[in-house]
Amino acid sequence: MYIAILRFLTGTLLPVLYFLSFSAVAQVNISGENISAKKAYKFSRQKASKPRIAIIIDDIGYNIPLGQRTVNLDGDITLAVLPKTPGAKILAKAGFASGKEIMLHAPMSNANEFKLGPGALTEDLSKEDFIRVLNDDIDNIPHIVGVNNHMGSRLTTRKKQMSWVMETLKQRELYFIDSLTHFSSVAYITARRYGIISSQRDVFLDHIINEAYIAEQMERLIKRAHDQGYAIGIGHPYPETLAVLERMLPLLSEHGIELVHVSTLINPKS
Repeated sequence: MYIAILRFLTGTLLPVLYFLSFSAVAQVNISGENISAKKAYKFSRQKASKPRIAIIIDDIGYNIPLGQRTVNLDGDITLAVLPKTPGAKILAKAGFASGKEIMLHAPMSNANEFKLGPGALTEDLSKEDFIRVLNDDIDNIPHIVGVNNHMGSRLTTRKKQMSWVMETLKQRELYFIDSLTHFSSVAYITARRYGIISSQRDVFLDHIINEAYIAEQMERLIKRAHDQGYAIGIGHPYPETLAVLERMLPLLSEHGIELVHVSTLINPKS
């Protein structure tokens, strides 16, 4: 009798329990509601033979000489271009011609009331005006394949406005990177809910504009890539940042790192 009960438990109940536990894990991994789930999702898409990093250079467009210096960097850098700036179109075209990836650096309202420049997305816009401004920003930059937020420490915490952003990006078939300028950002989670290919920043390279600090952040980015298989770094076209990248990018292969465009890093098919 005991043997029969044991056989029943192992043959019937255990597979059911296993299925339920597997389902629970799967639901956590696709929810995007916590850090461990997000990391598991992003890591599951990494099938490269060696760690990969993507480096986004923000704020391209105001300073044309520094923008051109960024275009001239070695490797598959991604340029985040501010809309309607003096060098936006020319630098996007030059970057694309040199093999760089182009994304829109969408200005979003911030908690510090810093000026955003043209094409700003703010809470006081109606849905119709908000989507019109975003589409106009997208149309202003040639060759874009994705979007990240410029500032946005306030707007990225707003669920309603982030849903408007993702509705638009889904229609335009663009990916989204959360620059993660605020710990309460819902941008990445919202992008996931809309089924948009997306990720978020791992390391800011030049929060402190100092070559020694930026070099340390590059080392941190490399370590993060070795630890989790991938990493996304964000920097700016400061002379100090560009000097560090000019020195360190040619050495990435010695660290066992592959530098790729953002779309390559986050695309499930890559």
